Amino acid sequence: MVLSGCAIIVRGQPRGGPPPERQINLSNIRTGALARRAPQSQPDQKDTPDEPYAFQAREFLRKMLIGKEVCFTVEVKTALGREYGMVYLGRDTTGENIAESLVNEGLATVRREGIRGNNPDQARLCDLEDQAKASKKGMWTEGGGTNTVRDLKYIIENPRNFVDSMHQKPVNAVIEHVRDGSVVRALLLPDYYLVTVMLSGVKCPTFKREADGTESPEPFAAEAKFFTESRLLQRDVQIILESCPNQVILGTVLHPNGNITELLLKEGFARCVDWSMAVYTQGAEKLRAGEKSAKERKVRIWKDYVAPTANMDQKDRQFVAKVMQVVNADAVVVKLNSGEYKTIHLSSIRPPRIEGEVNVTVDYIRAATSSSETSTIPAFAERTCATVTIGGINIAEALVSKGFATVIRYRQDDDQRSSHYDELLAAEARAIKNGKGLHSKKEVPIHRVADISGETQKAKQFLPFLQRAGRSEAVVEYVFSGSRLKLYMPKETCLITFLLAGIECPRGSRNMPGGMQVAEPFSDEAMAFTKELVLQREVEVEVESMDKAGNFIGWLHIEGVNLSVALVENALSKVHFTAERSSYYKTLVSGEEASRLRKDKIWANYEEKKVEEVVHVMEEKERTANYRAVYVTEITDTMHFYTQDVETGTQLENLMETMRAEIAAQPPVEGSYAARRGDYCIANFSADGEWYRARVEKVQSPAKVHVFYIDYGNREIVPSTRLAVIPPAFSIRTLAAQATEYTFAYIQVPQDEDARADVVDSLVRDIQNTQCLLNVEHSGVTCPHVTLQFADSKDDVGLSLVKEGMVMVDVRKEKHLQKMRSWSFLSHVLSQLNIWRYGDFRDDDADEFGYKLKK
Repeated sequence: MVLSGCAIIVRGQPRGGPPPERQINLSNIRTGALARRAPQSQPDQKDTPDEPYAFQAREFLRKMLIGKEVCFTVEVKTALGREYGMVYLGRDTTGENIAESLVNEGLATVRREGIRGNNPDQARLCDLEDQAKASKKGMWTEGGGTNTVRDLKYIIENPRNFVDSMHQKPVNAVIEHVRDGSVVRALLLPDYYLVTVMLSGVKCPTFKREADGTESPEPFAAEAKFFTESRLLQRDVQIILESCPNQVILGTVLHPNGNITELLLKEGFARCVDWSMAVYTQGAEKLRAGEKSAKERKVRIWKDYVAPTANMDQKDRQFVAKVMQVVNADAVVVKLNSGEYKTIHLSSIRPPRIEGEVNVTVDYIRAATSSSETSTIPAFAERTCATVTIGGINIAEALVSKGFATVIRYRQDDDQRSSHYDELLAAEARAIKNGKGLHSKKEVPIHRVADISGETQKAKQFLPFLQRAGRSEAVVEYVFSGSRLKLYMPKETCLITFLLAGIECPRGSRNMPGGMQVAEPFSDEAMAFTKELVLQREVEVEVESMDKAGNFIGWLHIEGVNLSVALVENALSKVHFTAERSSYYKTLVSGEEASRLRKDKIWANYEEKKVEEVVHVMEEKERTANYRAVYVTEITDTMHFYTQDVETGTQLENLMETMRAEIAAQPPVEGSYAARRGDYCIANFSADGEWYRARVEKVQSPAKVHVFYIDYGNREIVPSTRLAVIPPAFSIRTLAAQATEYTFAYIQVPQDEDARADVVDSLVRDIQNTQCLLNVEHSGVTCPHVTLQFADSKDDVGLSLVKEGMVMVDVRKEKHLQKMRSWSFLSHVLSQLNIWRYGDFRDDDADEFGYKLKK
């Protein structure tokens, strides 16, 4: 480095790191002092300008010496360690004498007060000075050299406007200082602006300033600084000023021998920086390539680098697949050629929350995360994140450019990102500049959709309109099973549940009150068939009727294909008798006949019925009694009741205790939970102020949310402020809902409301919150029918109600249940009690009862 016209800094060849530096001052001469900026801590001080020809003397030496080998001799060393001597260009003293050259050009004066007559070198300096004066060179020209004083500009009032005025065109400059490998101080020519420039797109290790004022270098910080210094310091370069975010000027330094930004990356002295790569004008892909090269070679800052997808085969990284479902704006389900389904997340973008074949390039696999009591990070399954293209269009980039998604910002050491990350950043910058989508300053349009699934009253209002409409347009939002779908009706802006008419599809597994119902054969295949054909496609539907649950029934068509017919023809469904009155009946029957003849799928074991009559002899079975201990937790107004198994009671107690402790340590934010029908949550019970697991059954308004307490069977209407998200560690996956619904076997529920209320009151007194013995007698439409015994006396609860004349007996026809018929005769004896006290007790009744008792 050339400090001034008469002072330079030299250093030897590097050996294992930056070499030591040494300042040499030229003996016997003096040059003008360069300009100095006043200390910022002393506002009363003024900047000192250049002395005449000071800058020209510095430039003369800079252009002569920077990057060259020199030889020097030390003549004098002061008490403070300052060294004076002679400097020669080259490896020995036979080279050009630098001091003589300065004096000869009129850029330095000779210190004659220290001249000794017998020193030939000093005498030669005096002769050269006299010749320069006579020739009027340099400072000896007329006018005093005031025109050689620079107008240095240390401060730029509006850096952003200044950068914009350069229009990203190269500007001549000299690098005056290197702060670290990626930050330099440059003198812009010819207007003498002194600016600090940070290299666009990269960051080198830095020197951290400690509290005591000392600096501690990060690993490889000194090496990175030396790398930049040895190539750029006081070199003539060109700088492209590219951007100025937050008063920081970003730019690229171009040297005839190369681009320092790309060299730093390639040699492992720097890493890519996403926030500034978007403005890099020389091609961000070059920076990524340089960083990738350093990572692969594991040089310097990447010495411990491990590639996140190093163990992934190429066939798993890139493949062609068919899009089966758009899960949301950043995830799709695709079907591989092997038939396997795979969920693909678009790399490096985040959508806002509230068809054909595509090319998939896997960028990284985000490992599964699990939540814990101390972590705020939610649990996620493993995610395959990829770049998805169709027709040459990057889907993620298209979403970002329209303002439908934002680009994720990563930590500097996080390499799990899109392989087209820089294009995503550039697309986002354009979307922000043009105010598109999320970045628009306009009011966000509200898209209201009415979900009338299961809302019987609302469905009744829609039914006549949909029936009159004939074929209506719809989009398949979800497939529950082969014949049950959720549809979005664009014209009506509503969501409905739609059941396919005319067919009977195999049922899938379902969680019933009595346990998990096993799936029927080929139910999964039927659902997969329906998904592949219609999921998230535009279809046409004909609504014919509605069931009692508010689900619409009808026919669904896609591109001329009737889905009911397609399922029957592919042996995934049977024709239902209700199809007889339909115009599609003949087509359905012929399709079913063909499937039967092929003995395909559901018809694989089909055998033609023989003509001769076969008498079936059914083996009678005895009633089995297998009583187990339960705890009755709730009794409803309809005489149904909920129980908990005593065996799992301890597990529930432990879960509730742990859950409440966690909630007490980290209370949920009031009002942060948005209730939706069917969601599992936790609710604050009004009776005791404790938190319990619950399921949302209906949302009337934020102030009226109907919840069902899944472990106890009771219900309550609460405001949403008393609800919160259920912690994953306490979900039904950890412990299933403990409240199971039952009703009494062989008992007729009184139709009279008052009589029924009396029975419920009696049951509440006798069995609620007590332990009983329960035996399942037979299944029912809504829940299993059981008999219940008191735990201590083993007396039957239902029989006690009959004896008290509070209920009548419901006699079963099955032979193995005939023993329970004795209850019916007992009811005659009690005819004068309670609900039968006004009955007509006939003689033949008494005779029959007496005969049965004797028998």
